[in-house]
Amino acid sequence: MYWLEHAWLGTHVEPGVAMEVTGERITAVRKDVAAPPPGATVLRGLTLPGLANAHSHAFHRALRGTVQVGSGTFWTWREVMYGVADRLTPESYHALARAVYAEMALAGITTVGEFHYLHHGPGGTPYADPNAMGEALIQAAADAGVRITLLDTAYVASGLLSATRGKAPDRHQMRFSDGTAQAWAERASALKDRPHARIGAAIHSVRAVPAAQLGTVAQWAAERQAPLHVHLSEQTAENDACQAVHGCTPTQLLADHGVLGPRTTGVHNTHLTEEDIGLLGGTTTGTCMCPTTERDLADGIGPAVALERAGSPLSLGSDSHAVIDLFEEARAMELNERLRSHTRGHWTATALLRAATATGHAALGWPDAGTIEPGALADLTTVALDTVRTAGPVPRLAAETAVFAATAADVRHVVAGGRVVVRDGAHAAVPDVPGALAEAVAALRD
Repeated sequence: MYWLEHAWLGTHVEPGVAMEVTGERITAVRKDVAAPPPGATVLRGLTLPGLANAHSHAFHRALRGTVQVGSGTFWTWREVMYGVADRLTPESYHALARAVYAEMALAGITTVGEFHYLHHGPGGTPYADPNAMGEALIQAAADAGVRITLLDTAYVASGLLSATRGKAPDRHQMRFSDGTAQAWAERASALKDRPHARIGAAIHSVRAVPAAQLGTVAQWAAERQAPLHVHLSEQTAENDACQAVHGCTPTQLLADHGVLGPRTTGVHNTHLTEEDIGLLGGTTTGTCMCPTTERDLADGIGPAVALERAGSPLSLGSDSHAVIDLFEEARAMELNERLRSHTRGHWTATALLRAATATGHAALGWPDAGTIEPGALADLTTVALDTVRTAGPVPRLAAETAVFAATAADVRHVVAGGRVVVRDGAHAAVPDVPGALAEAVAALRD
């Protein structure tokens, strides 16, 4: 049993909540429990459902700091990223991802959506186990005590040529490519779900998968009822190239090939037309906003308000891990919109927390997570209300305090599947997360 000093129950903050857990699931939630019952694990502060990081590239964490030197664009940043990708092996990727996922756990994240396209060895040579890199990520998540949806990514080409052909992958991208979407599907089919891991699919972008092969990926996901994610209109250059080759926007191209739908999430969705927004909302295709990466790469501010109004559910991701802080992602989505519109209050704290919890989990194929209610997975994140950032407001405003003032550093306790992963700010399985990160990143330097 857990006793939650204050709990966000999806609509409001409730004081004194007792929660019973059997196995991995919540079996009872009782309100108006003024003091901890005998033997209960006490979680003081504001307890939320575990957070869902709906878009991650774990190896990008090795770029933090390095890519902040000088100026440039997304495209110059990408060249630095390729240099890190070139040096990874299944062993070094496991070490890095374990540390990154442990950092996520310390930040209150209990489920990560890993958009995984680094599949093969140097030059594109498959490993003895063609899924060695994906398996390294799945194991890293288990070691760090978090759930993972491995969004195994089709990445066939380096750019658009025609409906049937793409530009050949460059020397860096050879590690990403299976050659065709059909070959990708055959390799990805060998990956299997397990208690802490679910297998989903991703289309890297319309630049990386020729139009004639988009349906192969969509069908693979549909047959398995698996999540399907895609980088969508992150850059205006992608839109321009798609118009030049196909005479339409990337969103329209995806719609024409059966990619959109309620199991699909477009990541970024930054540079959209009104027609694009209507297509995404009308098909209930989700939108994963990654504000800290979008601003770090100077991508732009996506039309999140218009997308949600049109019917596109919003989730959040830390993407390139310029920072790993879902509170900052939620806050930034609102504050970015304030800067653009010159008005405040586009989302309530409750709406932003829902994007970081229930909607994010649903986008990753875990619809039974992200709430504190009987039957849900017992995933909890407790935010301290007595730090220099959170002290002062009355407890009934704890949700607003968490979204608009707290940071990942204010997370004190994390429970995943009924197991304590973080207690008093310390990771139970990875005692020195900063040291693990430093060692893993140092191993990838030139």
